[in-house]
Parts: sequence; C-alpha cells; structure tokens
Amino acid sequence: MKQHNRQRSWARLFLWSHVVGVMAFYIILWLRTRQGEENREPAIEAESTSSATTITSGQRVSIIVPARDEEATIRRCVTSLLEQDYEDYEVIVVDDGSTDRTATILDDIAHTHPQGGRLWVLRLRDLPPGWAGKPHALHRGIQEAQGDWLLFSDADTWHAPGALRWAVSQAVQDGADLFSLATQQELPGFWNKVMMPMAYIGITMQYPPRKVNDAGSSVALANGQYMLIRREVYDTLGGYARPDLRGTLLDDRDLARIVKDNGYRLRLVDGRHLVHVRMYRGLRETWQGWRKNAFLGSRGGLPAVLLMLIGLPLVSIAPFLLPLLGWLNRGKRVRGISALEAGIATPLELTPLLVYRLWVNKELGIPWYYIFTHPLAGGLFEGILAQSTWRVLTGQGVDWRGRQYYTGQDLPPIEPRQAIDPAATQR
Repeated sequence: MKQHNRQRSWARLFLWSHVVGVMAFYIILWLRTRQGEENREPAIEAESTSSATTITSGQRVSIIVPARDEEATIRRCVTSLLEQDYEDYEVIVVDDGSTDRTATILDDIAHTHPQGGRLWVLRLRDLPPGWAGKPHALHRGIQEAQGDWLLFSDADTWHAPGALRWAVSQAVQDGADLFSLATQQELPGFWNKVMMPMAYIGITMQYPPRKVNDAGSSVALANGQYMLIRREVYDTLGGYARPDLRGTLLDDRDLARIVKDNGYRLRLVDGRHLVHVRMYRGLRETWQGWRKNAFLGSRGGLPAVLLMLIGLPLVSIAPFLLPLLGWLNRGKRVRGISALEAGIATPLELTPLLVYRLWVNKELGIPWYYIFTHPLAGGLFEGILAQSTWRVLTGQGVDWRGRQYYTGQDLPPIEPRQAIDPAATQR
C-alpha cells in the first residue's frame, strides 16, 4: 500500500509539474517573442516618397545576391530588384557555380530588361579551401561593389518597389549600421505550413527581436534575406574575409554578432509588406535546409541543445496526449492519475499552447486549423535537431547545395567570437 501511494504521489507530482511548466513556457514565450510596435514597419505611403528621397540622396547602394542553382526564383528576384524606386543603386548577382539555367536566365534579364544596365553578373567556378559557399560569394560580390551601403539578399526573395527606399531612409534615420528586415514567408503546400511555425518559435525564442534591438543585450541576429550594412562599417570589421566568418553557414547571425559586439548599432524590424521569400519546397528540402543550421544556430552550446532535445517533446507533443490518458482511464486510475485529473490538466496545458499557436499562425498567414499539426512539427524538428547535432559532432558534416560542411575535425564553435585583428582582415 505504501509503495502504491508513493507511486501515485510521484505520478501526480510529475503531472502537475508538467502542467505548470507548459503553461509558464507558452506564456513566457509569447511575452518574449512578440514584437513591439517600434519593430513594425508601416505601410509605404505616397506622401512619404519625397521625404524618403531627400534622406537617401547621395546614398549609393550595392545589392549583392548570391545564387547557386536558383532557376526557379532568380528571375522574379532580380526583376524586382531592377524595378526599385531608388535613384542610385546597382545589382550584383554572384552565380556561384550553378549547373541549372540560372546563368541563362540572368543573361536574358541583362539583355531584355529596361533596367538591365544596372545588373552585373559575376560568375564563380571553384570554392577556395576554408570558405563556405555563401560567404565567399558575398565576399566576391562586395569586391566589385561601389556603394556606400551594401544590401545582401537571397535569390528566393521578391522586393516591393519601395522596399529599398524605405529601408535606406529608415536606416539613416535610426542611425543603424546594420539594418535587417524580417520577411513575409510564402508557404504553399502542407509541409511548409506545418514546419515554419515551429522554426519561427525556435528562432524568436532564442533571438527575441526586442533583445536583438537592445544595445545593452548581447543577443544579435540579422535576416540574411535582407541585410543592409554601411560599407564603412563592413570594411572596418573585415567582413566575410575574417577568418571566423569565411566558413560559417550562419553568415547573417555571425555578421550581426560581430557588428554588435564591436559597438555598432543593429536593427531588426518587421518588413513583411516589403520583402517576400519562398525558402523551401517539400519536406525533404525543408528538412535539409533546417538541418544545416539547427545545431550551430542554437544559443548556449551543447548543454542548451540537449535541453531542447529533452524539452521539445514535453511542450509540443505531450500536451496533446493528455486527452488520450483521460480516455484510457475511463473511471480508473492509471499509474496514480485519475481521469478527472487528466481532464483538468488537459485544458490548462492546451489553452495557452493553442492560443499562442493561433497568434503565430496569424503572424505567418497560416490557416488557424494548422494549430493541430503542432505535435507533428515538434516531432519533425526533434528529428532535425537530433540529426544535425549528431552529424556535426561526429564529423559527418551537413550538406547543402551539393557541398559538404563541417566534416572530420573541422568543427566550428556554436557561438564564435573573435576580436578585430586588423592584420587578418582584408577585402
């Protein structure tokens, strides 16, 4: 009898500790990840055009787009960039050894678009040792750039005509040295809608926008889909030629950290009305895309990653199993937990979870009923994080765009930090 009572007490303690933990997690998560109005971008109005033009006068911008096998999206991206409502800018596309029709499409745009004269295509063949593909492509593009500002953007983006004008004017007014926009995610298909909310939760949980924009916080992040940086600041820091940036797969986060660590102003704001992006197609590409960054992009080192591996199923899958536990009991006790207790615990856990997911779905433009795919997304990201961790730590490496990274003993620190060494920086 005493043994039975002890088991019942431990089961009830675990249940109600879990209830309190889940409730607290989602409440704190919402408070931590919601953006303040200061981080939201207003719609571009016609009457603001003249003032923005005055602010941006004399601010030449070089837009650099790395592209590797991007035939599905490159035309839309480059065309939108050539049609920016901005006076003085150039577009440099770095074709990083594409094997599809990317090069042909770029040639066609250059010859047929009315603004084709703004476009410069740089073609690369080999990747030098010690470099990752994207940092190297950006570095080579920057070597050709003539702007006072550098805008890094991805080949799967689309830019509203007023995006560049608004971003530069806002960066100048804010005194920002690195100005980045959060973009609107285009999520066609089932798997995109399942996976993106969990990725959004993971990123904003570890890198809350308010902390990113707080000069007193060490949290730093930029969105590589739209990063606008002062050329003078980039050159002073050494940019992607720095030894600690050449091989990174987290080019946006690591550049943002270096900018912030060295006392420059970092701003990350909502730009969903200005820039759209379609990241991945299908479950396989989504899995590979998040796998390359899941381990290395986690803050706090290996202990934090292990904590996430333990905690993710507890907060994303277990709450949905409570109704099953209550149904299995049906008036009996299973391991000391009654159906009544399971019935009370279920809404206490699921209410804050589902309310938070409704908010996330609204932020991402996903139908409300996808909240019920939350445990599926949790299980998939558990697998992604576990595989990413295992492959990096065992030296198997991660693959992306036909290249292997972090194989053998070439393992980077999760959160690299390096002071400026003028002798090591070069353009």
